[in-house]
Amino acid sequence: MRRIARLMTGSALVIASTGLGSAASFAGDSGSLEIHPSTAEPGDTVTVGTEACGGNGRGTGDARALGAGEFTLSRGTHKELAAGRFTVPDDARPGTHGIGVLCKNGKKARGDVTIRHGGPSGHVRTGVGGSVGPDTTQIAAGTAVIAAAAVGGTLLLRRRASGAQDS
Repeated sequence: MRRIARLMTGSALVIASTGLGSAASFAGDSGSLEIHPSTAEPGDTVTVGTEACGGNGRGTGDARALGAGEFTLSRGTHKELAAGRFTVPDDARPGTHGIGVLCKNGKKARGDVTIRHGGPSGHVRTGVGGSVGPDTTQIAAGTAVIAAAAVGGTLLLRRRASGAQDS
């Protein structure tokens, strides 16, 4: 029992020290990356912006995770904002993909974009009955089945209530 406790404690300490060390090493060198739209489809143009590049406002973006390659960031309309664009390729896989930026000042920024493919368009035959149009033959047959069930149920209940059971 002690052996398992020592193993678990040691594992927890290793995981905690690794996590704390990596967070401290990236503390001053990263920034947030704003991605618009955050959910895109193939063919959409995605705009990326960050303040990590500072007043220089230049950098290189990496969208290779979804097959769009690299793109450039330049000074945006705001003083401290660097912005760039890329187009989602037609063969991009659905899911969440990481987009990274490396600024000329050495700082990095990262964000995620979600790629989804559009659903079917037009009329889809789902097999839901009655969706094509009214069919009087089917309506009459259904009404007859319901009426027969109602008459049969009523006769059965009357027969039981009068005590004329065959047992």
